Amino acid sequence: MALHFSPEEFAARFERLKTRMEEEKLDAMLLFAQESMYWLTGYDTFGFCFFQCLVVTREGRIVLLTRSADQRQARHTSNIKEIQIWIDRGEASPVGQLKDLLFEMDLLGARIGVEYDTHGMTGRVGIELQELLTSFAELKDASQIIPFLRAVKSEEEIVYIRKAAELADLAYEAGIREIRPGADEGRILAAMQGAVLEGGGDYSGNEFVIGSGRDALLVRHKSGRRTLQDNDQITLEWAGVYRHYHAAAMRTVVVGTPTSRHLELYDAAREALTAVEGRLYPGSTFGDLFDIHAEVLDSHDMMPHRLNTCGYSLGARFAPSWMDPPMAYKANPAVITPGMVLFQHMVLMDSSVETAMTLGQTYLITEDGPQSLSSLPLDLPIKSG
Repeated sequence: MALHFSPEEFAARFERLKTRMEEEKLDAMLLFAQESMYWLTGYDTFGFCFFQCLVVTREGRIVLLTRSADQRQARHTSNIKEIQIWIDRGEASPVGQLKDLLFEMDLLGARIGVEYDTHGMTGRVGIELQELLTSFAELKDASQIIPFLRAVKSEEEIVYIRKAAELADLAYEAGIREIRPGADEGRILAAMQGAVLEGGGDYSGNEFVIGSGRDALLVRHKSGRRTLQDNDQITLEWAGVYRHYHAAAMRTVVVGTPTSRHLELYDAAREALTAVEGRLYPGSTFGDLFDIHAEVLDSHDMMPHRLNTCGYSLGARFAPSWMDPPMAYKANPAVITPGMVLFQHMVLMDSSVETAMTLGQTYLITEDGPQSLSSLPLDLPIKSG
């Protein structure tokens, strides 16, 4: 088996889950989130684009119901002992085969937690679960249980996150070497992604964000590449990834001479990030992070140009996104605790003059406060010809 964690680590994770199941009075859980399966058993696949479900009982029985294409994947990458295959045939539903499995596991009439809020479950599957299982067992939404357990990282996980952060720095250094007037975005992107893969890393949960000129104001990946001009701007949001653990960063690089607006936006972003660092202490809430970010930026008259969030948790994630809960938005009561890994980003986009500015990095929360996992400088990056 190609397991990335020790047996003791997996056992400790199950004990944490068992405690939460006992608190919620759950006899079993149906896991559909690939992140949950990876965290609990090591199971590593992109097969969650099809139906699959990991059934976990409070007593510790774990059974994977998946397609034949993922059978060997599960045996090679996980500690799952029981694997059952649902059969692609005609109009037969895998949810019906899941019901048969639950009956065999003596879960008739049980209280079962279900992960509904995940990319691993389609709306159609959710409807079928309700139709076929509500008369069989009591179903409860348990979507948030494992994500919040995953938010606090173990020592073994932090080792991988630190490696991911090293790869993020290497990616930036590879990309910045390519940035100059006349450079192609595709070459910059290839250099950054190549540095992660050459360093033993993985593909990220979502595409790296790269955009120059007007597209520097976008915070999502889009198809199509552009050539940098003599005076330009390029926004990069990327992540180092190792064993699926992410360490993200964000920068807007000025090509040529920065405008006065670039400098104004940068000063505001740097001040806001420093203020947020001052709140990255155990006991603060994610709402507190948003409030101080908004307070500083709004004092610079940046309200029309900022976002309604300033960061989120990071961990082991799969497509289509590397973002994890909790997220730093207004009035979010989730409490910051030691062992969390948080990406904090200041994003300012002034569409009136088509000027962008971003600044972000990943932090490990310790008892003594935040520890930046990046060694990159936070100065405004400027590249000339």
